[in-house]
Amino acid sequence: MDAFVLRLFLSVGMTTFMILAIFLIKKVFSEHISVKMHYKIWYFIFVSLATSVFPWRILGLEGMLGNFKNLLFSNEDTLTKGNAISKVGVSSTQNTDILHDFSVSVNKSPDILYSVFMVVWLTGILIFLAVLIKSNIKLYQLKKSAKVIKDQNVNRVLEECVKTVGISRKISLRETPLITSPFTFGLFKPYILIPKKTRETFSLKELKYVFLHELCHQKNKDVFINYIMWFFQIIYWFNPLAWFALKKMRTDREFACDGSVLNLLDEKGTIEYGHTIIHFADRKQKRMHGLVAPGIGGTKKQIKQRIKNIVNYSRDSRQLKIKSKIIGWLLGAFALLLAPLSTVTASIQDVYQLLDEDVIYEDLSSYFDDNLGSFVLYNASNEQYQIYNRKLSEQRVSPNSTYKIYSALFALETGVLTPNSNTQKWDGSIYPFKEWNKNQNLSTALGNSVNWYFQNIDQEIGRKQLQQYFGKIKYGNEDISADLDSYWMESSLKISPIEQVQLLYSLEENKYGFNRKNIEEVKKGILIDEQNDSQLYGKTGTGTINGVDSNGWFIGFVKNADNTYYFALNVKNKNGKTNGSKAAKIAKEILRDKNIY
Repeated sequence: MDAFVLRLFLSVGMTTFMILAIFLIKKVFSEHISVKMHYKIWYFIFVSLATSVFPWRILGLEGMLGNFKNLLFSNEDTLTKGNAISKVGVSSTQNTDILHDFSVSVNKSPDILYSVFMVVWLTGILIFLAVLIKSNIKLYQLKKSAKVIKDQNVNRVLEECVKTVGISRKISLRETPLITSPFTFGLFKPYILIPKKTRETFSLKELKYVFLHELCHQKNKDVFINYIMWFFQIIYWFNPLAWFALKKMRTDREFACDGSVLNLLDEKGTIEYGHTIIHFADRKQKRMHGLVAPGIGGTKKQIKQRIKNIVNYSRDSRQLKIKSKIIGWLLGAFALLLAPLSTVTASIQDVYQLLDEDVIYEDLSSYFDDNLGSFVLYNASNEQYQIYNRKLSEQRVSPNSTYKIYSALFALETGVLTPNSNTQKWDGSIYPFKEWNKNQNLSTALGNSVNWYFQNIDQEIGRKQLQQYFGKIKYGNEDISADLDSYWMESSLKISPIEQVQLLYSLEENKYGFNRKNIEEVKKGILIDEQNDSQLYGKTGTGTINGVDSNGWFIGFVKNADNTYYFALNVKNKNGKTNGSKAAKIAKEILRDKNIY
């Protein structure tokens, strides 16, 4: 599944779960939560959205997410150390070793369901975004047409209310005949708009209650929260539960605002405030205005409930405040723990993050010319990583034929192959490479990267056993859900260059307790060259889509008497012409210039 869509679905799931949790808490602990907390706990539904789109890498906080991921999905054999290296020079020496790099093209057509989903989702976003923009334009036009109230008595009442509520910003008061209910708006410069008839028919005392209500909205940052609610609704426009939750949140917002006003009034004022808001039953501002501006009006049903709350109002006891805070803190902790799971789970699929406290990255771009690529080297002697292109070194891509190292090992471990009996007969089918059109043993199959050989042994091992092995060694995203003959060819299985290096290290050090004879048998098949008491082991891999080479791998290690160096190089080119042979050529140049091989 596309990583972005996976994150979106996971975020929807987490958000839905959070909404249900909030409804449950509000119902079970209704008597133990203050009116204000009933509203504020809705804030936690925004946490999952915030963490799914949070720019962890841009702000340099990807390590924090990595730590969280490692707590959830620990792997004792993962290497996490590294240090700096100096930049190396450029060499134009050609690769003279013969590395057989054969690949079969995978024909891919656009995923219709994915395309339809993205078109529908983005269309919905654009529609709701257009509605929001139109609402703000209407609001701006309304503000421009409204007249400034110059009545000194009215302005004096407003100033008194501003002081009572405790707002330091200047509030602009205007009136217009185009609305039926007062409301407040303005993120940076706050305004209160009232209907012209309100000032004509209301006493100064009644206007005072109107002002207190709108100023409490400003004090509680409800205008700002309203825009966050809109952003949330635009992203999750397709989720009816999100719509229902936001509707309840807006209702709770008015209850909370009423509570803020009542805290400022005496008993007589409470009764007068209730009579004031009755005037605005069914006088909601026009829908376009109401989308972005909270106000005192509402439906008859909402006003009825608000009047009941006012009649039953009593100041929050110290005990209720404490219980409200405890419940809020617990829910907040739960939300913060739950929300990153959507990002973490998705990142497990497409990105592997190396804990890099000791790693300094080098520039090897001159070796890659116009190609995109990454290079990872691990020095086993001093436990040192040397990495070019941090982002791509962590990006998981299809392993293509490099996976055959482990397919061979799994076949030996299960007894499908043995060191002394690993020949398979060619069935006579004509393949695009002459090297494939003959009987193969394990060494020739690895050397010639013979697809049919490994497809046969994968079928014999079986998906269940393969899945257990891929899980045991933590091979990339461990996803072999695609066709068993092609899950490794630009399909479901993906791995990053860093993980390739870590797996090679674990293989050579036998971290997973495999039979040592089986490991040595696999190594025979990937031995490329030997010189000056050093051996070069490696395997190429090429991803070919619709006849175009698009993904090149060369992974392996150099072993000598004193040390072992593990490496992985991945290279891409948007215009094709990028394959395993290209990757091997670049990797060998780098290894030679580093005096490794």
